[in-house]
Amino acid sequence: MSTSRLKGKKAEDVACNFLLKNGLSTVARNYHCKFGEIDLIMQDSDTLVFIEVRYRKSSKFGDAAESIDHNKRRKLIFAANHYLQTHTCSLATRFDVVAMSAEHEIEWITNAFMET
Repeated sequence: MSTSRLKGKKAEDVACNFLLKNGLSTVARNYHCKFGEIDLIMQDSDTLVFIEVRYRKSSKFGDAAESIDHNKRRKLIFAANHYLQTHTCSLATRFDVVAMSAEHEIEWITNAFMET
């Protein structure tokens, strides 16, 4: 496994543990489909949450949350729709972002973007 992949997995582990401590429960990790990957799928009360985890060692080129552009959002929305079409779910849904820095600062952005 590459160094960047290991860092990504560690960031996902930290994010998952953080969200578990904040009351969410894990539904799936690293959901893959033809449209892309969703890092974490969790349940927050009566809401299914699709979560993108971003880690940046430096904010020199923008912070972690800013690195999610229109194309990435589009891929996440398509992947989430694929998940919903292949799994029975009657919950409301939302997209969250967990952004982290090298200093292990965690920013949890709920309802980070809306489907348009």
